[in-house]
Amino acid sequence: MNILARFPSLLLLLGVWLAGLASSRSAPATAAPTPPNIVVILADDLGWSDLHCQGNPLLDTPHLDRLAKQGMRFTDAYAAAPVCTPTRAAMMTGKSPARLAITNHAPGHQPGFLPPGRDLAEAENLTYLPLGEVTVAERLRKAGYSTGFIGKWHLSDRNGADAKGPFEPQLRPEHQGFDLNIGGCDRGGPPSYFEPYGIPNIPPRRKGDYLPERLADECISFLRANQAKPFFLCWWDYSVHYPIQASENLIEKYRHRAGVKDPAYAAMIEGMDGAIGRVLQELDALGLSTNTLVLFTSDNGSLFGNLPLRANKGFLYEGGIRVPWLVRWPGVVKPGSTCSVPVISMDTFSTLLEAAGLKPSPDDLLDGESLLPLLRQTGTLQRKALFLHYPNYAFHQRNRLGGAVREGDFKLIRNYDDDSLELYDLAADLGETRNISGTNPETTQRLKAKLESWLKSSGARMPAHVSPKP
Repeated sequence: MNILARFPSLLLLLGVWLAGLASSRSAPATAAPTPPNIVVILADDLGWSDLHCQGNPLLDTPHLDRLAKQGMRFTDAYAAAPVCTPTRAAMMTGKSPARLAITNHAPGHQPGFLPPGRDLAEAENLTYLPLGEVTVAERLRKAGYSTGFIGKWHLSDRNGADAKGPFEPQLRPEHQGFDLNIGGCDRGGPPSYFEPYGIPNIPPRRKGDYLPERLADECISFLRANQAKPFFLCWWDYSVHYPIQASENLIEKYRHRAGVKDPAYAAMIEGMDGAIGRVLQELDALGLSTNTLVLFTSDNGSLFGNLPLRANKGFLYEGGIRVPWLVRWPGVVKPGSTCSVPVISMDTFSTLLEAAGLKPSPDDLLDGESLLPLLRQTGTLQRKALFLHYPNYAFHQRNRLGGAVREGDFKLIRNYDDDSLELYDLAADLGETRNISGTNPETTQRLKAKLESWLKSSGARMPAHVSPKP
């Protein structure tokens, strides 16, 4: 007798097993999630209040406003420094300007620079990003991303460095992890936005070109050429850095808008917004937006003031360091959300790595933290405070050299020239008009100790007092 006929239960088990085997052979394996495309847009000198969605009713920035509505707007975001080069280096590496010793704008001043009437010589600093530093572009390219850099690099000016080592062309983006470099170099002064650019790697100017629009064209070309695989596009715009130039029709528009004090600057902001809008619309047209993380921020505060914040570019007051910060990532970031947790430029590195499914190297000494818990609204950050170190004189030379720490609503500034301290409660005094260090001695000394400990652990280079000549 057939054994299967004698044991019907065995026949049933065999049938189940065969069905499962057939199913496992015919069903496709669960596909790994596709890594998101990543677009990082960095404005130059755009202030915290220089967008309509940031509360400025005098400006029209519809495309960035739409980006904010589609994603998360961080209300308490900070540049790593009140000037450009250190912030850019921090975004690329996840390390603080203090740790990198890249603490001033390039080319900056000669070592030991001392302005007239001062007795504190600024700290020495690097004016370029060394090739030994691992950038987020290098990590993403190694993971299979196409990488493109378009715009203003400002991390390759060696400024009189010794004769050993690479010079400016060898420090450009194509040597720091980018497959494509359009415009990234450090030669010459600020470009004219209408005249021939004189910027290596940008094809010859076409009649009627406006630099932000031309860079948008290059971004769109990159998107079209690389849409079949994950890509990382870094668009560091030249806008709205001086010279302040915009189309005459936009300038005329703002001349007639009540309350606008600088029509050309307002027009330049809207012109930047329009160029960004074209790139965002191309993501939509290519069907890429749903799997693309877009980050928009600025490298420091505006040169022209940032009301209601105090001071501007080059200062450790909020006007010099607080910046817009928008993130859109469909399916991950809740549309129309805001976050008041303080974030800073160094967070870019870890955030992008984790978004791509990567982890920092165990050897990395990172000062930033992944923002994914905030973006997903699943948790908060581990750190309790943000630190800044600016031991150099800005180009306008009006600033005092110092460091700063923000913990909760309290912000402490330590002035290096006389070791004086300023304490502000940003929740009650966003404009930093009332120094409350005298009435809060315990908080003041605690934050001072924290800042000093951080400076030491970071290996921060400090300015030096110079004895007056006899």
